[in-house]
Amino acid sequence: MANRPLVFGILNVTPDSFSDGGLWQTPDAAANHARAMVAAGADVIDVGGESTRPGAVRLDDGEERRRVEPVIRALVADGISVSLDTMRSETARVGLDVGVDYINDVSGGLADPDMAGVVAGSDATYIAMHWRGESDVMDGNAVYGDVTREVLAELRARVDALLDAGIAPGQLWVDPGLGFAKTPDHNWQILRDLNQFVALGHPVLLGASRKRFLAPFGERPADRDEATATISVLAAEVGVAAVRVHDVKRTVDALRVRGAWNGGAL
Repeated sequence: MANRPLVFGILNVTPDSFSDGGLWQTPDAAANHARAMVAAGADVIDVGGESTRPGAVRLDDGEERRRVEPVIRALVADGISVSLDTMRSETARVGLDVGVDYINDVSGGLADPDMAGVVAGSDATYIAMHWRGESDVMDGNAVYGDVTREVLAELRARVDALLDAGIAPGQLWVDPGLGFAKTPDHNWQILRDLNQFVALGHPVLLGASRKRFLAPFGERPADRDEATATISVLAAEVGVAAVRVHDVKRTVDALRVRGAWNGGAL
């Protein structure tokens, strides 16, 4: 669909993700769910093998690869565009060898100093998120004087470091990291200032889906999909490149309404 953000459908092949942990643990179940999201309008499937929910403890490298490799192989074989959500260069290397289109690194290269070099030698897009530490410590790092100014400054520093490490400017996207070392108030402020992140000059991926700051709209994570879809439309208005969501159909339908409102075809 023209003139709308790409929709990344979230596929967590984990037992412990905050919203859908354990639902898609077998490769067949995961691949079938991915195909259903594509049928619902997803442009890209974002596959993650390690939970980054608040409080999560790091997984060992081999287990992450064991979880994701059969799934990404099946999806790439189906011709589905795949994003691999990983902080590890060796997992990224496997994904790039298989043929994924995106490496989505929530640490922005800080968790693994070899990540930038691995991605720089590929044609894949690298998505660098704002990050202030691993999931078991990040809530304690949610301290800012001016959250927008500081997150922008830290993202600019990562962009500079990644470009210096060999990633091409056209290869790099950014993500402000909603929910990562940020309180609900911080998240809302970043959303209000989202145009400033778009103005950085690199495509922006936004991941608001079902996160804790949306709890006023639904006690259970799955009850927050309408709020997520609304954020997707508002983010489209300021020019984000992509939104990352659990419920693809609600967001795609909301973006279709926006498109029709603006004179496009359904």
